[in-house]
Amino acid sequence: MLQALTAKELEYIADSMSNEDLLIKQNALLASLATNPALRQAGMAELQTHQQHYQTLLQALQQHQHLAPTQPQ
Repeated sequence: MLQALTAKELEYIADSMSNEDLLIKQNALLASLATNPALRQAGMAELQTHQQHYQTLLQALQQHQHLAPTQPQ
């Protein structure tokens, strides 16, 4: 059974999502600007990896959403 996430866990997930978002943007930039095909391909591969990480974190939040308190505690 799922338990509500603590404030510290929510903060950690939010920070991780922010970090993944930055890595997505950086790798998208690399893939778009790289003239070397190997660098472009590496940027795209990393972009996909970090998009998957972001989605995993988002899904974790969504799975716990119904457990969150509706009023500040």
